Formats: sequence, structure tokens, C-alpha cells
Amino acid sequence: MHSANVGRRRDNRPTRRAVLGTIAGVATAGAVGGYAWAHRGHGSDDGTGTVADGTGTGPSARPTGAHSFERLSAPGRTVARAADGGTLATFTDGARTAVLAGPTRHFSESRTTTAKVTTDAWVRVLPHEWQRGMEKSAWFKGWFAKALGDTSPDVFAVAFQYSSAGAPDKHNAAGVRYAGTAHFGPRNAGVSNPLDFAYYDEKSDFYDYLGIPWTFPDGTRMQPEKARYGDVDCSGFQRLVWGYRMGIPLHNTNTRGAGLPRRAFAIAAHGPGRLLIPSTGEPPTDFSILQPGDLVFFAIIKDQPNLIDHVGIYMGIDDQGRHRFYSSRSAANGPTMGDLSGHALLDGTDFYARGFRAARRL
Repeated sequence: MHSANVGRRRDNRPTRRAVLGTIAGVATAGAVGGYAWAHRGHGSDDGTGTVADGTGTGPSARPTGAHSFERLSAPGRTVARAADGGTLATFTDGARTAVLAGPTRHFSESRTTTAKVTTDAWVRVLPHEWQRGMEKSAWFKGWFAKALGDTSPDVFAVAFQYSSAGAPDKHNAAGVRYAGTAHFGPRNAGVSNPLDFAYYDEKSDFYDYLGIPWTFPDGTRMQPEKARYGDVDCSGFQRLVWGYRMGIPLHNTNTRGAGLPRRAFAIAAHGPGRLLIPSTGEPPTDFSILQPGDLVFFAIIKDQPNLIDHVGIYMGIDDQGRHRFYSSRSAANGPTMGDLSGHALLDGTDFYARGFRAARRL
């Protein structure tokens, strides 16, 4: 199913100035252009006629009539089946991420890759962590009936509202720009190679992008840096999408707490949901446990194979049969599914594939 596919370092872990420099086999950038998001029959892959906010009226991939539920293990999960046996949705014990079948969509980014992801997976966030038997609860029956036909922006659509290849600005009633083209961070004057991972500085969190102060549940109040307005580093991007936009709680430390911590290594170790693939210091070779929307983690710092310092969202299988992810990266200067300075792939022998270490389902 699902694929046809703030100005200070908040701890003493090394920055990307310590990482590898230029990566061998860098993919050259393609023609200048924005990202593409389209329903089959309702747009095109080159951006013409695309629906940027993730809404649409395409036909559902599965009927919304009679359905049944099945229990599976490793991890424990409940699968909703259509009358023909096809998968309607998957709910994982201990996680709020739900993957539902819906209208087929195409994601592409011609600026930095020729690859496309065609998927019928719609990634939603449940109001509660899933537990066995919840399909019998009153809240779920109402939620599921609505969710099956919902084509409002899901996690993927929201994530692409920040594409570094171009996404239109969106403002709320208070005038805050809550979506639109995002970048990674301010220019690092000490780094001259634009393909170096430190060319743009990390340390930009979701409130820097928004340009508003933020008070966390422990009372800590953080002020945005003006120089980082519109910027999010890799973990800041996840906090922007999953936290600010999708409602998963946030905290401002790198320790255990309710919701998403600040850094990639802390999300991998202490984040909510289920750890699907624990880090062993080596790239995983079995991807069968993954589903669209899972967070994937990477060790990208030179000579530190156990230090996770990058995080992305797993998209599924692309049109070349490869496992592709979406993340905010310095070389692309923001969120990308592209291949500039390292292919956005979990499998193979390229830079990120070699650095792939762990996966978590929120």
C-alpha cells in the first residue's frame, strides 16, 4: 500500500563545521523551478496546475463503505481493511501517526532531482496515542469516518508548504506568516563552498521561522532571532511541521519530556511514539518496517558513526524504486526531497544512505 512507488548552540555537541566537506558524487542542480504537488488528473509534475496547500477532490484510493480491523505485530498495530481486503489505514500502538489511503498524489522537485514520489498515503495525527482496541471507542468511530474522506492538508502537504524550491506565503489572522518558502539558516561567512554542510548555519528553530516568541510548558520563553526569520534547521523543521502545525507537544530541552525535544539525536532517543529501528552504528538493511511519515535519523558527522545529527520524514518509494526522505538541509538551504550534496535516499551507498541509523514513528 501507499507507494508506487536560537543564536546559541544549546548543548556542547559538535556543529556541522566538524562534518565532512564536499561530498563526492554531488548531484548537480536541475533547472530552476518550484516543487510540484498534484492529484492524478488534477495537475502536472512540472508545477502547472498544482494545488499548493494539499487540498483536493481526487477520488479515494479505497471505498469508504464496510470495513474490518486486523491486528498485526512487530510493531503492534491495528490495520483497517476495506471489503476487498485492501488497506484503508494503519494505527501503531503507542504512536499518534496514522496512515490512511486516499487520493493519489505526486511529489517532485525538479530543482534538485529527477525523482518523483507517487503515493496514496495520507499521514494524519491522531488526538491520542493509539492503543489496542481503540477502534471500538466512540471518539475513534467519529474521527475515522471523517478522516477517510478528508483531503485537507496532511503531514506531507504541510511539509511541502515550506519547500526551499518555492512555496507561497500563508498568513494567519494575526498576520504571522505560518507557511511559505523556508531556508536552513543564516549564511556562514567562514565557509566558502556552497555544498558544504556548514554553508548555512544550523540552530534555527520553528519560532525563528515564525518570528514570534514562544513559551514552552516549563515556562521557558524563547525569543526569535531576526537573522533567522524564515529559517529552520533539520529538527526545527520537524518541530514546525509536527508540533506547531500538527499539534504534537514541544519542549525545549534534549532530555525526556512530553513531546518533541529540540535536537535530532534527542528526538531519536526521547521522542514520542515508537522507536522502530534502534541505532547500532551501522546502516539498517531492512526497510520493511517503515511507513510514510516515519522519522528517519542520520549520523553525518565525520568519524562519529554513533552521533545522530540529522532527521527527515520518510516519503516511501520513489519512481526509481528507491527509499526517499524529505528534510531541511544546508546545501539545499531548506526543506528538500532532492539530491543536492547527497541523495535523499535511505538505500544504496550514497552519503545519507551510509549515515542512516534509526527510525521512529511519532
